[in-house]
Amino acid sequence: MKKVYPDAKSAIEGVKDGMLFAFGGFGLVGIPENSILALRDSGIKNLTCVSNNAGVDDFGLGLLLQKRQIKKMISSYVGENELFEKLYLSGELEVEFTPQGTLAEKLRAGGAGIPAFFTPAGVGTKIAEGKEVREFNGRKYILERSIRSDFSFVKAWKGDKFGNLIFRKTARNFNPLAAMAGNITVAEVEELVEIGDLKPDDIHLSGAFVNRIFKGAKYEKRIENMTLSPS
Repeated sequence: MKKVYPDAKSAIEGVKDGMLFAFGGFGLVGIPENSILALRDSGIKNLTCVSNNAGVDDFGLGLLLQKRQIKKMISSYVGENELFEKLYLSGELEVEFTPQGTLAEKLRAGGAGIPAFFTPAGVGTKIAEGKEVREFNGRKYILERSIRSDFSFVKAWKGDKFGNLIFRKTARNFNPLAAMAGNITVAEVEELVEIGDLKPDDIHLSGAFVNRIFKGAKYEKRIENMTLSPS
């Protein structure tokens, strides 16, 4: 199977209005910048997006929010995006807030073929409304359904032409999970190498989970909140 694509535009071929997408990244760390730009330029709309974050006003998923391409966000942290707040409060954007660990497990379980699981996170809160509650060993748990995406978009530091990926530091949090949950997974990498160039023990995600891969360009790697120590 040929997995290598020349650029983001070709790698997102097949995306359609109304699809469910999963995105890797933690805050602005390790987000698939090139894929997001290509999705914005494609003009598709009515998307449901699963992501730890919603980007910021002019970067990351914030670019799709600017174009009103997202109809629903499934996220755990959205505190850095004023446009997100405006769209949510005006009713233009549907939001499904999810505890961060639960969101991670939804993606991991989806990738592992597990349709649902029980978790204590959210018991007794609005998170539990309308969900099955069961008791195990004297403690209550709520049933959460896993997530499978139509497309997943992830970003890695290095990958080979089979799709084996290596992530750097915080980028390893949600990227592998999002990749596993995708019916079609698109990976963009800073460095693309030949098959066999990566040491097996260094690989964080098997290429078995990656359908398409391309070498990205012009990564900005922004910081959400820069904190400097006093001089």
